[in-house]
Amino acid sequence: MPQDGFRDRYWLHALLFVLTLASTVFSGAEMAGRFLIYEAAPVLFHLGPIPVSTAFLLDGLRFGGSLLLFLTVHEFGHYVAARVHGVAVSLPYYIPFPFNGIGTFGAVIRIREQVPSMRKLFDIGAAGPIAGFVVAFGVLLVGFLTLPDFSYVDGFPGHEPLKEWLEQYGAWPESQPGVGGDEQLLTLTIGTTPLYWLMSQFFADVPPMWEMYHYPILFAGWLGLFFTALNLLPVGQLDGGHILYALVGPVWHRRIARAFVLLLLWSGGIGFIREIEPVIGSFSLPIGQVSWIALSLILFLYCQRIFRRNWKQVTYAVFGLTIATALGLNSTWIVDVFGYSGWLIWCLLIILLIRVEHPPVVYMEPLTRGRKILAVCSMLIFALCFSFKPLYIG
Repeated sequence: MPQDGFRDRYWLHALLFVLTLASTVFSGAEMAGRFLIYEAAPVLFHLGPIPVSTAFLLDGLRFGGSLLLFLTVHEFGHYVAARVHGVAVSLPYYIPFPFNGIGTFGAVIRIREQVPSMRKLFDIGAAGPIAGFVVAFGVLLVGFLTLPDFSYVDGFPGHEPLKEWLEQYGAWPESQPGVGGDEQLLTLTIGTTPLYWLMSQFFADVPPMWEMYHYPILFAGWLGLFFTALNLLPVGQLDGGHILYALVGPVWHRRIARAFVLLLLWSGGIGFIREIEPVIGSFSLPIGQVSWIALSLILFLYCQRIFRRNWKQVTYAVFGLTIATALGLNSTWIVDVFGYSGWLIWCLLIILLIRVEHPPVVYMEPLTRGRKILAVCSMLIFALCFSFKPLYIG
């Protein structure tokens, strides 16, 4: 039966799921990169110049299947909670995208009516990330439990110095051997999270973060943590925004959401200055003047939207962020741990699409004790899954 006159197009949801599975399988095998193994295995067919063998498909399925399991459970957590509360909702729309390295931009459901009460809003918002986190944790645990031995690296082309190191020392090096100078910029590094780091302490021979993306299940589990953290950002109409709004109300939600976006802008500003100065220097331009003028303009454009053109608050925010960025750049540790220009892009998406503040709810009501405990658990999950530098070259 359709929900309040709405009818799901099952064929569309199924088609998007199949396309996303195919896209993530292909991207996962490409990311695993065991091309020496793929070429030696019986080739089933060629996809352009890439030989698709059974080994290629198995690596791809380990990644794509694990990632789609997480996405499906996350979205159906929202879906089931909405249906329980009688809120009209669509089935998940999966988003295939074979050009971003992982094969997808995730999945979304469509809430087809305004959620009328605070408790219903909380239940629907919290169900997805909590359910998805359980799966992400399970996938990550499987990834650690099934870690292959060092011979796994033999399938990677162009890893000769690393292979020699592992054969000689029988342990991972602290940095990629044989890579230095400009070549270091070509190394994809995955940012660790508190939970990933904690779990890695219980297992031997865990690959370093600059090599981890070659391990399909491990990488899919890490992505599950990353997507969970993104959904739990305490802003706007993200899941974390719903949870925070239901827990503390509109006034404190606005204050915390604004403060958190400013924190992300600070991180983005440090990364921006650190990355743009070599580019400006290559054009023989005055580095300090150009880079800081550019950053100040970016911060102004963001803050005038965040604070709704309250020019006094905008001035304080831009001035404070500029000073904090300058102070942060004086610490190598702060730059290495917190500096990430990618947050400038995420903040743009938050401000333009997601919004910083949460829209009002028709029926305000206090959360029950059990829901408050779940809210605190959600915040703890966010802290365990979040990384200031999730993916970077370096």
